[in-house]
Order: sequence, then C-alpha cells, then structure tokens
Amino acid sequence: MIAGVSWVWWLGFHAAVVVLLVADSLLPGRRRETRHPQAFAWMWTAVLVLAATGFAAWVAVAHGRQTALEFVAGYAIETSLSIDNLFIFMVLFQGFRISTRRQHSALIWGVAGAVVLRALFIAAGITLLNRFEWITWIFGLVLLYAAWRLVRGGSAKAAIPNWIRKLQPAKGSLLPVILAVEFTDLIFAVDSIPAVLAMSHNPFVVYTSNIAAILGLRSLYFALASLLDRFRYLHYGLGALLAFVALKMLTAHWIDVPITMSLAVMGAVVGLCAVVSWVAGSRDQRSGIRDQ
Repeated sequence: MIAGVSWVWWLGFHAAVVVLLVADSLLPGRRRETRHPQAFAWMWTAVLVLAATGFAAWVAVAHGRQTALEFVAGYAIETSLSIDNLFIFMVLFQGFRISTRRQHSALIWGVAGAVVLRALFIAAGITLLNRFEWITWIFGLVLLYAAWRLVRGGSAKAAIPNWIRKLQPAKGSLLPVILAVEFTDLIFAVDSIPAVLAMSHNPFVVYTSNIAAILGLRSLYFALASLLDRFRYLHYGLGALLAFVALKMLTAHWIDVPITMSLAVMGAVVGLCAVVSWVAGSRDQRSGIRDQ
C-alpha cells in the first residue's frame, strides 16, 4: 500500500501515462505533411478526456463515488487553470521562434518533466497540510492573491512574468525552451496545486487528477492555438474559480461544501465566461468584416 492505495494502482496508472506519452509523441499531427494538425489535436484531446473519464469510473467502482468525484473536481480545476499555461506556451514559442514541429517535441518533454515535478509539489503540499493545519490559511490566501492578480491583469496573458516576454531565440537547441516550459509550469503549479488540495487531501486523487490534466496540455494547446485570443473574458472566470476554491479552503472548518456543488459552480463559472468570450469575439469578427 502506498498512501492508502495498492501499489498495483500506482503502477497501472504510471504505465498508462507512459503509454499515452509515447502515443502522443507518435501522433500524425507532428509530421509536416499532415494536412489537418488541428483536427488531430482535437481528436487526441477527446481521447485523453475519455481516458480520464474511464479512470474516474474505475475509481468509483474501486474506491467509491466520493473519491471519484474528488478526482473529477481536481481534473476540472487543473484543466481550467491550465489555460494560463497555454498562453505561456504561445509566448514562449513566439519568443524562441521555433517551428510548429519543434513545438510538439518541446511540449512532449515538458509534459514528461512536469509529471515528476508535480509529484514532488503534491507530496510536499499534502505533507504540510497533514502536519500543520494552519498551512490551509496560507494556501487559501495564495489562491485569493492569484484570483486578484488574474482579474487585475485584464487577461490571463497579462499575468505572464516580464522575463518570459524578453526571451531570446534558442539558436537551434530545444533545451532552453524545455527548461522554460518546466519553470513556468512550476510557477502556475503554485496556484493550481493548492486549488486541487482544496477539493481533496487524498494523495492518489490529487496526483492522478493533476497528471491526467497535464497529459492533455500539449494537444489542447494545438487545438486552441488559433482561438486563444478570442477567450477575452476567461480570466474573470478563472479568477472567480480561484476565489471560490480559496473561500472553500478558508471556511472548511465551518462550512462543508459538497463536492457536487463545487463541480456545479466551477462548471457554471468557467462555462459562462467561455461562452461570453466566444460570443463577443464572434461579434467583433463580424463587425470587422462589415467595416471592410
């Protein structure tokens, strides 16, 4: 048993992660001759979502409905907050001036490294929460600050540190790009991991939901790359999501928010902001066509 879960579960999960990473690296969308790389990205994103759904169903059968819902909540939070990472990737690749094909390689290695780094962060976070209850207040305040930073910045892209915007081309090597991807993932993990810990203190749930969401980052980036700028109001939704999770964590001693209610609130907030952003972007696009 490791953290209350059979070693077979841990071994099986990591075996699946390795298989998915290898399959991702071999996707046709990485080749130059592929005609519809965005379609392949959407297809692989759907495959990964279905895999996460199947895993949640498996968890429900083996560990109960509550544990499965905690996994779904963690997965939903990490996926939503990962939209910030997508903006980071876009700025990084523009700064380093690397081709689309090399972007695939950089993200594959970046995701693989993030799996290890997230494991260390989650282990540290859960250890602190178990030993020092007052850490909950620190995590809650960190999330509130992150929410304020998002809303104040005017966009998720505005939250990107200035040093990233000043990056120079990598001059043929992918190593600086991979290191930058890893470092920025750690920056945003400071927000996302406490958010997931507000949903569950189960190490297996927190870790697997984080990794399942991270696995979809590469394909989600290429699926949404041409649409990211249209999600102009999404940062308000992400800010509200972080604020909700922070308040849930800070008031946990007095108010017990059911996991189903948390999922409903998160879905409603992010979904509403995404729809409003999309409608506003479509309206502006039509206005621009008429003006021409």
